Amino acid sequence: MSIDPVATVDPVPPRSAEVPGWVSGGEATQARLVDSVAHFTHQRDTEALDHSLTLSLAELADARSVTLYKRAGERSGPQESLVRCSRNALGRFNIDLVPRSADASTDLLLQQGERDGGCVRLRDGGYGMLVPIRHDGRMIGALMLESEHPLEMLRPLVEGFARIYANYVGLLDESERDKLTGLYNRRSFDRHLQRQLHGTRPREGEQAGQTWLAILDIDHFKRINDTWGHLYGDEVILMIAQQMRASFRHGDALFRFGGEEFVVLMSAIDREAATAALQRFRTRVQDHEFPQVGQVTVSVGFAVIGPHDYPATVLDRADKALYFAKNSGRNQVFSYEDLRARGALDGDVTAGSVDLF
Repeated sequence: MSIDPVATVDPVPPRSAEVPGWVSGGEATQARLVDSVAHFTHQRDTEALDHSLTLSLAELADARSVTLYKRAGERSGPQESLVRCSRNALGRFNIDLVPRSADASTDLLLQQGERDGGCVRLRDGGYGMLVPIRHDGRMIGALMLESEHPLEMLRPLVEGFARIYANYVGLLDESERDKLTGLYNRRSFDRHLQRQLHGTRPREGEQAGQTWLAILDIDHFKRINDTWGHLYGDEVILMIAQQMRASFRHGDALFRFGGEEFVVLMSAIDREAATAALQRFRTRVQDHEFPQVGQVTVSVGFAVIGPHDYPATVLDRADKALYFAKNSGRNQVFSYEDLRARGALDGDVTAGSVDLF
């Protein structure tokens, strides 16, 4: 980012003569604005909404970049993140989704956002504008625009987009999240799987990996409910969800499929790396002291996702590995491919507990 912490505090007076020409346009401009709002509210998942919001504002404001800062929260996970839409060398917009690093300029921007944001002059001679995004009285993020043009006259527009975005995020959150844990629900699984298969590319400097699906099941969960009651059972589910957020990476998709069953869509270089990540989670749960209940363990089965696999196919493979883990003493992690290679799944293998249809 081209903004410097010491250059973000001086307000910039409006200079309406230099704003983009479309601001004072007529019917064509109004149609373009309505079309942009219709396009980004057409999205049905949060990530697509984030991308569409930043792209729409970048095009409308003729900005060199639009950055959406998203704060960490109970439902969004332990890490803050950002979505940035910026022009490349050809003048076209690229969108990047990355975990936010703890840099001073971003911290200052978010602090300034708490105080209502505003327009600033950038050290390189450009212009910047910060607009906070609030939902239910809480700041959930901020929008930062950088441009060659003064941005003061665009502030009402960007604030309007921020309000629409906050309201729409709330609606999407209710439809795609599990009400108890805040993890993604089963309804959103297919969409996330398709994105993993077709929309994820390694960033510069990263190695290309494979996508894996893991099914996690709480061992002897019925016994927990029968012994301690459903309130303690729900608390165990909540704490397992917290352990998942703490164990897996920001880009991994975490789901509660219902009951005591969870699913993870994750990227890893190879099977050994995927196994290591899942073993770390299993050990983390095993070593955690659950209130009243004491020790709780999980069994895990996972499988690699091929480029032409159907959701039901890969779920079935991971479920077979999970069933093997359950039958082999529980509190273990097994790979479908490894079990198949050593002949452990030859013959009839009854599927486990995942309801495929």
